[in-house]
Amino acid sequence: MSKRKSGCNIHGILLLDKRLGVSSNKALQEVRRLFNANKAGHTGSLDPLATGLLPLCFGEATKVSGLMLDDNKRYQVVIQLGVMTDTGDREGTVLETKPVPELSIDDIQACLEKFTGEIDQVPPMYSALKHNGKKLYELAREGKTVERKARRITIFELKLLTDSQALALQPDQLTLDVFCSKGTYIRSLAEDIGHYLGCGGTVNELRRLEAGQFNIANAKTIEQLTAMDQQSLFQCLINVDKPLEALPAVQLSDQQTICIKYGQSLDFLSFDETLLSVAEELGANGGSTSPERRQGTVRMYNDAVFLGLGEMLMDGKLAPKKLFNMSNELL
Repeated sequence: MSKRKSGCNIHGILLLDKRLGVSSNKALQEVRRLFNANKAGHTGSLDPLATGLLPLCFGEATKVSGLMLDDNKRYQVVIQLGVMTDTGDREGTVLETKPVPELSIDDIQACLEKFTGEIDQVPPMYSALKHNGKKLYELAREGKTVERKARRITIFELKLLTDSQALALQPDQLTLDVFCSKGTYIRSLAEDIGHYLGCGGTVNELRRLEAGQFNIANAKTIEQLTAMDQQSLFQCLINVDKPLEALPAVQLSDQQTICIKYGQSLDFLSFDETLLSVAEELGANGGSTSPERRQGTVRMYNDAVFLGLGEMLMDGKLAPKKLFNMSNELL
């Protein structure tokens, strides 16, 4: 996350269709300059090789960026079979090549079934994970390799987009649709699939299509954004509370709002019957509104103004958890 002192306090989320060949941070800074925003961050890096959906958070939206890192993702990936590189993608140094065996669609489908569901995945050396305080990719650039523990991830869907005709024309390339949990490394998945097929593999193309509730269809390219006037740019911003829609919402009176902003807890259930519906929603899974089921995080509003996140406690109190200051400076 980066800050500047001379810009404007802009709050919202923008969906960027990141182009090929730029880092996520460079893409962020390009858009940030268009908005002249004081504070900005992104919600999970895309490698320069990758294109597609990159949600950018400005101002108070950076407070929800950490939650968005936990979102499931969807990618379209082209795997180059018969090639293994040190980075797991075509930008790396080729370590080994192998002939690609003759594969049928059924052979490939059987392979993909092995990697669908909960699996253990070893993260690549070229990643931002740390080992003894140092990022793995820094060690990799020094020519070092360290043991990495496998991590449990979930591949919800793994679909082959290559048909038999395309496979006959390019038997060394597979195009897949991958819907996966957080922490999934597509480069590792490509390598593992290539290894299972007996020839190795590396990522040739990668495009992110979905992140949580956001879809590439609603994203803008830097060229589209650059061509917009300021009013059109601000119309592209998504409300800060959009990623939080799954949480129950509560309305606070003016007096309750003042208390919450001063960090005070409210005896909310004791005098506000409207929160009973929230208690029921929090306990929806168990169908109970007992004190134990009333606990949980809620969105807080004063009329249409989003105040932030609160925590429903066992004793019926509502405590402020994370407050937001939602005032945009458009000039």
